[in-house]
Amino acid sequence: MRIQITFSKQGALRYTGHLDLHKLWERAARRAELPLAYSQGFHPQPKISMAAALPLGFSSRCEVLDMKLEKDIPLEGLRDTLQATLPPGIQVLSIEQADDRAPALQTRVVSAEYEVTVVEPVDGSELKRRIDSLLDAESILRTRRGKSYDLRPLIEALTCLSSPEGRGEKIFMKLSAREGATGRPEEVLDVLGIAFEGTRIERTCLNFQS
Repeated sequence: MRIQITFSKQGALRYTGHLDLHKLWERAARRAELPLAYSQGFHPQPKISMAAALPLGFSSRCEVLDMKLEKDIPLEGLRDTLQATLPPGIQVLSIEQADDRAPALQTRVVSAEYEVTVVEPVDGSELKRRIDSLLDAESILRTRRGKSYDLRPLIEALTCLSSPEGRGEKIFMKLSAREGATGRPEEVLDVLGIAFEGTRIERTCLNFQS
């Protein structure tokens, strides 16, 4: 049996890395006495996979994981059972049965959506001008890990959600999340001249191939 769990990650758990989050879910499944399926070999690993790694410091309301079980179990009441084994900051939003034959979650993610709150005061009209300028650019050449790439085609949508007070400006981003073609919010912010440390970033949606 394969189940798909959608959950949020908030508070102090924003600073929990991808591998530690994986272990957290393994412990939760064991405490909930789920019949986890394991890989073969000298070092069997639970068959748990995340759709997309969430960068350290980001919160999320849309994380998705797959969990393979050795046998079928009823889903009724499972959400509450699992929630009781999880630390504050992880909220189980939904659990559903997934098709055993479906491709791995990681291969189906095509884009991710983010809401960025600019904590420091910023001129809303100037921010909008910078966003418009970025969107008008034919290419935005960047370097990541010593390799050059074009950031512009990785930006599918970028919108300023200005507040009337000029504080707490919000930016909506929809970025490509394909393997080898992943847009990162912090790199978009750098182009906009906004310090990553002066923002709060939340992933709001993962979009999958149908």
